[in-house]
Amino acid sequence: MIELRYFTENDFPQLMDWIKSPEFLLQWGGPMFQYPLDYEQLQDYVTDSNTEHASQFIYCVINKRTDTIVGHIALRNIDRTNKSARIGKVIVGDQTRGKGMGTTMMKEVLKIAFDELKLHKVSLGVFDFNEPAIRCYEKAGFKKDGLLRDHRKMNNEYWSLYEMSILDSEWQG
Repeated sequence: MIELRYFTENDFPQLMDWIKSPEFLLQWGGPMFQYPLDYEQLQDYVTDSNTEHASQFIYCVINKRTDTIVGHIALRNIDRTNKSARIGKVIVGDQTRGKGMGTTMMKEVLKIAFDELKLHKVSLGVFDFNEPAIRCYEKAGFKKDGLLRDHRKMNNEYWSLYEMSILDSEWQG
């Protein structure tokens, strides 16, 4: 159904097209990026990624039937000593939202984390109001570790963030 392919400069326009507001950029990318998302920021993002011993792998999610990009996901902060990593920069394209694509994407990246890299723990952060994403992550096996209250400021309000994780013993690849 899908495959993960390394994210390259050719894929920048699609990702930039999906990020339509400062609020959505913060949800997708955290404080790492400034709105509007541009080539220079994405060049910095992919620097030192997608090589054999890189600390991050950044992927486009490809629908194998249509050969189109339907999402984006990254496995970051790979710590081979402590056998941990963090999933981030998750987005499901406009036409594919609500069809189980997020869970499928998560399972594909968890296969890499647990089956290929032999990690022990994978974590992520998600804003507490993003209920569809929370459900998606729970379907993939993640559990809530705790809530970071008022973790990020957007305009005149603060957003709280759930920390979630999954251990290799919980992975049902």
